[in-house]
Amino acid sequence: MTDEMKANILIVDDEKQFLDVFSKRLKTRGMKVDTAVNGEDAVNKAKSKEFDAIVVDLVMPGMSGIETLKRLKSENKDIDIIVLTGHATVEKGVEAIKAGASDFLEKPVDIDKLMERIGEAQSKKVILIEKKAEEHVKDILEKKGW
Repeated sequence: MTDEMKANILIVDDEKQFLDVFSKRLKTRGMKVDTAVNGEDAVNKAKSKEFDAIVVDLVMPGMSGIETLKRLKSENKDIDIIVLTGHATVEKGVEAIKAGASDFLEKPVDIDKLMERIGEAQSKKVILIEKKAEEHVKDILEKKGW
């Protein structure tokens, strides 16, 4: 897998041990992984770097997972955010999806299911970039009258 093909992921979780183990598991599967221990850190990292997907823990002290999700989406509506939680309820899942999450997964997460979701996020991003590039070329052609 070439470096350009590796998915670039940000994992946001206040549990340092989970963050370390989980990021190692994703790295061994060929992912480029950044981590954040809280929502504020995640929002700042997402401003300075582009990610294919962001995995956010739902329950964190300070800025909650839902608030983090909303802030990330307000900065970049196209970012793919997967909410992860050990405290799943239907209500929380609905709230996360309404706030813009692309998926809601329970801990302990099935790594294969998560890898599949990250792959889908990466594919969506490629299509979005291609579409924006096409629109840009179209605009240029129209402005030049070609």
